Amino acid sequence: MPASISILALGTGLIAATVLIHVLGLISITRTATGLAKRFRLARSHHRIGLMVGVVLGLFAVATVEIWLWAFCFWAVGVAPDFDTSLYLSTITYSTVGFGDVVPAPSWRLLAALEGVTGFLMIGWSTAFLVTAGTRFGPFRPGEHF
Repeated sequence: MPASISILALGTGLIAATVLIHVLGLISITRTATGLAKRFRLARSHHRIGLMVGVVLGLFAVATVEIWLWAFCFWAVGVAPDFDTSLYLSTITYSTVGFGDVVPAPSWRLLAALEGVTGFLMIGWSTAFLVTAGTRFGPFRPGEHF
């Protein structure tokens, strides 16, 4: 089996795991926010703002787990020399910042590219979720703030 096929298979598995983490994370954030909204009735705007801070922190937690998953894989297969470098590479790749100061060997660049595309999609999904949460739980109302 050619190396690129193996890397695509590994990447596909990581993408599937990332999407699963994202789905479960968004479900957890939604259930928590819904429960808090019911419990506190969100009568005051500072309650709504506090809930939105919690939603954003939840999204960061989900992204952190996903980044660490890819970082662990990078470290396990030897893409980077140590875990700290793997974590840094994963963070700048997932976020699509891509400074270019840490570059995987040519044989691993496809895997890093797959993380970049996956991160781009997960960040977009999180943004859509955040906008929806802002109008459902937060201080924003459709047509009022946009």
